[in-house]
Amino acid sequence: MKYSSLIKILFLALLIFSCEDDDRPEIYEEGSNKYTNDWMYNQMKKYYKWNETMPDKGDLGLNPKEYFQRLLQKDDVYSYAVHPDFPETVPQSLRRNFGFDISFVAYQDKTYGVILYALNDSPAKNNGLLRGQLITKINDEELNLNNYDKIYKSIGSATHLDLEIVSYSKEMGFSNPEEVSLLQGFSFSQPIFPQIIINNNTRIGYVEIPHFDVGQATLFLQVFQELKNQNVTELVLDLRYNGGGDVSSATALSIILAPDIKSSDLFIQFEGNKNGGLVKQSFQQALESNEPNVSFDILKKAHPDIKRLYILCGKRTASASEIIINNLRPFMDVITIGEKTVGKDVAGFPIEDDRIANTKGWILYPSIYKLFNAKNEGNYSSGINPTFNVDELQEAEVFSLGNRSEILLNNAIHLISGNTGKIKTATTSKSLPLSKIYIEADPLLIVH
Repeated sequence: MKYSSLIKILFLALLIFSCEDDDRPEIYEEGSNKYTNDWMYNQMKKYYKWNETMPDKGDLGLNPKEYFQRLLQKDDVYSYAVHPDFPETVPQSLRRNFGFDISFVAYQDKTYGVILYALNDSPAKNNGLLRGQLITKINDEELNLNNYDKIYKSIGSATHLDLEIVSYSKEMGFSNPEEVSLLQGFSFSQPIFPQIIINNNTRIGYVEIPHFDVGQATLFLQVFQELKNQNVTELVLDLRYNGGGDVSSATALSIILAPDIKSSDLFIQFEGNKNGGLVKQSFQQALESNEPNVSFDILKKAHPDIKRLYILCGKRTASASEIIINNLRPFMDVITIGEKTVGKDVAGFPIEDDRIANTKGWILYPSIYKLFNAKNEGNYSSGINPTFNVDELQEAEVFSLGNRSEILLNNAIHLISGNTGKIKTATTSKSLPLSKIYIEADPLLIVH
């Protein structure tokens, strides 16, 4: 063999081995940003609904939280990543930290924060906060038109709040200010207290549901069996502060509410990327994915004698609550009263980095599916418009939830009674605008 031919053979061999080396995936040090971000990128490429619009891998050395945000489609505000050892990565809100939320109004040249709700056995409720109370100061700063939005943003992640509170009623006017201090704490699963409202011999059931927790089917069964036993013929479902939760829980409620459905009827469609495809689930399939202990037939027997449903909704109605509105419409008349909903028409499941034994890793909550009902109706990312647009804060006196004088419930009662002329609709909101409302919507919508 000539010397020149041998050189060529050796050169080709080296080239082949070099190419093989280049094709091998790079190995990163365990626990490093590159190790984490490479995993993040690969998971998002597989599951993320908009994986085809993702950028290239880019700088894997970035902080994982920053790197994850870089992968998201610009208008995706629902996907996020958390690390159990870093509390600052967990989305924060007044509801999560203190068990209440507020909106803002201007009344008699003053700005107030209106307490919308206080969850049962929460730091807020345990310290005496009630719906309808008015906040005049937060952490010694008096609210005004120029600072309320900034203050609202800042207190979402607070661990301690000092509030100045007043109460108001038409009869008594404003009370003297009261100081209330709150420390961050937990709020657990909320009870549900059904009510019966009798109006012109019509028995109306009223149910306020704060969240769709996993395993609520049994609770729904008890609540609505009670309403059925009380012979209600109309139902008002209050979801205005329900940020969502588990799809199977929402399915259980839908089975109870919808008349004349079969277990095999299509309830929900999940539209994923090319890897996920289109997943169609009947009522029974959607129920059994995370509620295996209560059957379709048992839930169906708790159906009250109703043919239509009145839902109270608003700026904090999201996710599984919007599924109730959108996905019941093919099966019954759904009348919504309040304001436009959030528009969370996506679902997903948590993806955990468990590659290192006995070590907590990052958990991804990406938007994996777009949601549609049995008639292929969906795409409500800008929110679901109410049938009747009503601002619940159009009066300075705000009544408790379930009080028949409360504006949204009062409108529902008028509609049920046929007194449409007495409906207090609102073409413009009396509430002051917020640049961002922090919605605590449970991302665990479906079981993977």
